[in-house]
Amino acid sequence: MVTIKYDAVFERNIKKIKDGLLKLKVKKQIEKIVKSPEIGKPMKFGRKGTREVYIPPFRLSYSYIKEEDTIIFFELYHKDEQ
Repeated sequence: MVTIKYDAVFERNIKKIKDGLLKLKVKKQIEKIVKSPEIGKPMKFGRKGTREVYIPPFRLSYSYIKEEDTIIFFELYHKDEQ
């Protein structure tokens, strides 16, 4: 069973979302990630060890620790704020 953790920044960003459709899209992506944790694009350089999925116009950043079977959701940020 996969353990799921949420970073404080991620929780704060989710609470700020007013658009119900966007919240639904984020929820569906989280469910997909939980079922298949390696679905996201692996990041390089300073973000090495994390993965991202694209939820237009946002990106959901998370890390999957295979040894511990844990997913940590870090941030939901706008694509232009990279």
